[in-house]
Amino acid sequence: MNRFGKGLLITALVVVVGMAFRVSWNALRDIANAIGADHTAATLYPFVVDGLMALALVATLVLAGNDRKFALRVLGTYTGASLVLNYVHGLVPALHGATVDWGRLAEWDPANWALVLLATSLPVGSIYFGSDLVAKVLHHQPAPIPTPIANMEKSTETAIKRSMADLPESTPEPITPPLAVNPIRLADPVPVGFLKSALPLKPVPAIESGPVKPIGSTPKRTVAAASTPARRATGRLPEVARSAQPKRTQAQLLDEARAAMAGLPDAKVTAEGIRRAIRTSPANARMLRDTILAERATTVPELGTGAV
Repeated sequence: MNRFGKGLLITALVVVVGMAFRVSWNALRDIANAIGADHTAATLYPFVVDGLMALALVATLVLAGNDRKFALRVLGTYTGASLVLNYVHGLVPALHGATVDWGRLAEWDPANWALVLLATSLPVGSIYFGSDLVAKVLHHQPAPIPTPIANMEKSTETAIKRSMADLPESTPEPITPPLAVNPIRLADPVPVGFLKSALPLKPVPAIESGPVKPIGSTPKRTVAAASTPARRATGRLPEVARSAQPKRTQAQLLDEARAAMAGLPDAKVTAEGIRRAIRTSPANARMLRDTILAERATTVPELGTGAV
């Protein structure tokens, strides 16, 4: 709705409220005369009741939370009281005269007492409730207006575009799994095959059988020795402890190393990688590494010469 339509709606509302106040003003003035108010007090009495209703309505539009509920209760209470007094004015013909003197509002005494109490308490309630509503409106602090989400998204998008425009495009490097590195690296175990090739073979002497104990002799009780942690082999292994794996020749080791290192750059061809891949000794791994690197160094120039 445009500004003209809003202004027209507010004007119509003010006119309707003014006419309704004029109708209610006549009834409330006669009620005030009937309960003993003078001419001036009876003229101001409608402003006390209906005026507080207008004040409570404005406070309802401004306040929030519990204060707004309180303003709604005041508005509902005074609206109901004004309705009751207007209804009584319509039922009692004696209140419709040109000049109404003090009189009864109802024939039944309890009803008359209740109506007189209601009519006389409304001005006092207007003082209390009106002051409280005005204090709440003056001390009310409206909530801060949040920043529009559209502007926030626009500013964020602009900042991202400005920061990303200056970054050069780069090709991500291939991810290679890193080799596991222990913080404290122990010495590599000596493989069995290496000991076979390095140490001379000697026959193991036959184990002589001990004396046979006679039948009926009491065997000695044996006590299990305390177990000790396994130690790394530091010398010559006995023949029975050696593995039955066949020994590989240098040519076989070289072929397995070439197959394992195929496709890897020179920087990735290391003795440790060859040793782990084909399970050979460190000495053989270093020899195989040097052989493979030497072959690659001699093969690349030849390829380059043929291409030219």
